Amino acid sequence: MTIRVVVADDQELVRSGFVMILDAQPDIEVVAEAGDGAAAVEAVRRHDPDVALLDIRMPLMDGIEATRVICAGTESDCRALVLTTFDSDDYVHEALYAGASGFLLKDVRRDDLVHAVRVVAAGDSLLAPSVARRLVADFVRRPRERSVGPEPSERLDALTARERETLHLLGRGLSNAEIAVELVVSEHTVKTHVSNVLAKLGLRDRIQAVICAYETGLVSAGQ
Repeated sequence: MTIRVVVADDQELVRSGFVMILDAQPDIEVVAEAGDGAAAVEAVRRHDPDVALLDIRMPLMDGIEATRVICAGTESDCRALVLTTFDSDDYVHEALYAGASGFLLKDVRRDDLVHAVRVVAAGDSLLAPSVARRLVADFVRRPRERSVGPEPSERLDALTARERETLHLLGRGLSNAEIAVELVVSEHTVKTHVSNVLAKLGLRDRIQAVICAYETGLVSAGQ
């Protein structure tokens, strides 16, 4: 199956480079290009791609707002993969909370970019290693913010004991295969548990599950 991609970046040379890399793959097709976030949103609505590759800083509508609009849309299953030259925690948090399924720096290697598109298109999520480390470190060190609604730990009440275990292992960064070994179950069973966790907690993907695991205290520093 061909992975359909929209590439959005306000720098034409950078955008063209991404397009050339992706179009050279036998299983990937770039169906549209965009020079700003608003055009990216329109391209997603028009072409219904599997993945939108979005730069953070673009005119008219930035990549974070474009991600929010694209991921909130009910008429498309398009997933957002965010690229930026700005190695900033604030951008990571905003992009992830907007619904991004992946976050990479623009100095990503060619093969890693292609791999990221395939991973995100398959319904999984991906963070550059340096981004993941700093994201986790930030959740560990910052005080938990109080918000209206249930206490963080109460969010987990909807989960079964096994689903809590699964979320805990997700928070530690384990893959489905590794979780299967830990829980002594099949990978198919793990996929079911992961799906249940995401559905019950209203999470889009594994990245948001990791965030939830830290926010609720299910995973702590050093684990």
